[in-house]
Amino acid sequence: MTAAASYDRLPDAVTEIFGEDATAEQAYDLLTVDVPPASWIAALQTARDALGCSYFDWLSAVDEPGTGFRVCAHLAALPEPAGTGGKVRRLLVRTTVPHEAAVLPSAIDVYAGAAWHERETHEMFGIGFDGHPHLVPLLLPEGFEGHPLRKDFVLAARVAKAWPGAKEPGESEHGGPKRRTMLPPGVPDPNEWGP
Repeated sequence: MTAAASYDRLPDAVTEIFGEDATAEQAYDLLTVDVPPASWIAALQTARDALGCSYFDWLSAVDEPGTGFRVCAHLAALPEPAGTGGKVRRLLVRTTVPHEAAVLPSAIDVYAGAAWHERETHEMFGIGFDGHPHLVPLLLPEGFEGHPLRKDFVLAARVAKAWPGAKEPGESEHGGPKRRTMLPPGVPDPNEWGP
């Protein structure tokens, strides 16, 4: 069976192609396959070998409080031969790792291009990638503490500098009742935390 034919059988044949615990959905011309963390590398190999997804686009994560980190890899199968007007088949492979054990095997043996993306995801979210040969900081300054894309990361810049925007009611020259001051998301109470 060709890679295109296997791809066209999805999402219905997801358990046959990706394994018993896999689920899939199709929306907005993007096929999304969710797999358990133990099947992460096998799912990427299946996407490459059985579905023809030879193009690695990106890998990142989303912090979902109460659930864990959802790690996503966007892949594509390019039309053969190139330039013939065939359709690009896009695939998003996802898995979820718990906050307490945020570790996945590295995908660089399947897609060499994942190396940079895993470094960035490690730096921004704190997710470990076992087997990555050079998991060192990539974007943040030396000595930076924390993982800035986690939902529990305190945005210290918002404490040091006021949130931009309109004045609160009661602060203008028109008077009027003053409402309780609200802090924007990510800003801790200055009485509890501060520089």
